[in-house]
Amino acid sequence: MKVFLDDERVTPQGWTRVYWPQEAIRLLETGTVEELSLDHDLGDDSRGTGYDVILWIEEAVALRGFRPPQMFVHSANTSARAKMEAGVLAIERLVLKQDK
Repeated sequence: MKVFLDDERVTPQGWTRVYWPQEAIRLLETGTVEELSLDHDLGDDSRGTGYDVILWIEEAVALRGFRPPQMFVHSANTSARAKMEAGVLAIERLVLKQDK
């Protein structure tokens, strides 16, 4: 499954669209997500941002041995994008460390 988290953009063909972090996390918990593309700003920060999904994945990898999907960040928010991409890199390093 390919999951696309966004509140405004057109969903790419073949991707499952979700609007909120908790929806993405529920799908990640199924273990069937192979690719994940995240926006940061979702229109209601009280319901979370794409960065919340990154944080959940990082914790799941560190504490529960979760195997993350391939991750992409498509946010136009440049500072948030940089923070999210740094989170993705941290997750990738953690996975590599665990695989040794």
